[in-house]
Amino acid sequence: MASPKSKVLIFGGTGYLGKYMVKASVSQGHPTFVYVRPINPHDAHPSKLQLHVQFQSMGVTVFQGGLDEHDKLVMALKQVDVVISTLPVPQHLDQVKIIKAIAEAGNIKRFVPSEYGNEVDRVSGLPPFEALLENKRKIRRATEAAGIFYTYVSANAFAAYFIDYLLHPHETRDQVIVYGTGHAKVVLNYEEDVAAYTVKAASDERVVNRVIICRPQHNITTQLDLISSWERKTGRTLQRTYVPEEELVKLSETLPFPDNIPVSIIHNIFIKGDQMSFGLTEDDLEASKLYPDYKYTSVDNLLDICLVNPSKPQLSSFA
Repeated sequence: MASPKSKVLIFGGTGYLGKYMVKASVSQGHPTFVYVRPINPHDAHPSKLQLHVQFQSMGVTVFQGGLDEHDKLVMALKQVDVVISTLPVPQHLDQVKIIKAIAEAGNIKRFVPSEYGNEVDRVSGLPPFEALLENKRKIRRATEAAGIFYTYVSANAFAAYFIDYLLHPHETRDQVIVYGTGHAKVVLNYEEDVAAYTVKAASDERVVNRVIICRPQHNITTQLDLISSWERKTGRTLQRTYVPEEELVKLSETLPFPDNIPVSIIHNIFIKGDQMSFGLTEDDLEASKLYPDYKYTSVDNLLDICLVNPSKPQLSSFA
């Protein structure tokens, strides 16, 4: 007889990645719960209301409450086994409230804090980006200090977002911007795959108190390779405009917060090449090797999707 599936509670379930996470949890057979801000039917955006209806139709249990409502948090946590946070960047430090509630509840088997980017303990960035990385490190250290079983997910870059950002497949453009030389290696993972790997890892004993790194071989690319692939698929020739490193560094120093954050992220990923700045050893857990039966969407596959349906893979923000 198969063991019962873990009950999964997702924070940030109405956000972009959160929606994928809810879908992945349900599709993998987990009783799924979301904790969301209280919603006012008269003031809420129609998309939020529609999401609540979708969640209910999927059999998802919705808890409504704020992160400051400690007792409500503990009540929700006592009904589940696994907690996955997909809270956006501005709320990363608010996860301390979740950690305190998990510690009091005492029944949570795994906590996955919101990261889904670079492996924060092995990279660094320009000051605006370094501040975000440091917040993620603070949450890691707080989780460890509380004695909570965890899994950290290093998902590198969201493929749908960056393909849209770099190539603008929904537009007919003849020009593209290249940051630095365009030769830095990056890792672009489709959001749906990030969610699937996260849900799998969250109940996997092999990944308890470990970092899982999403670095599938077919998702390692460069800006120039990405542009060349798109040219071959579309039959168009794109004029490349190069932005030197010095320009991004200066912008990171002169733009006001939070406008200085995106340029420092671009610098880290596409000029510094930090996602591939360290090699993986036998001790590292790489997602596609850990779950070889899961068929992930390669960068090439995603470009084909863009070709057929250019409006599909878009993401609204860096968070």
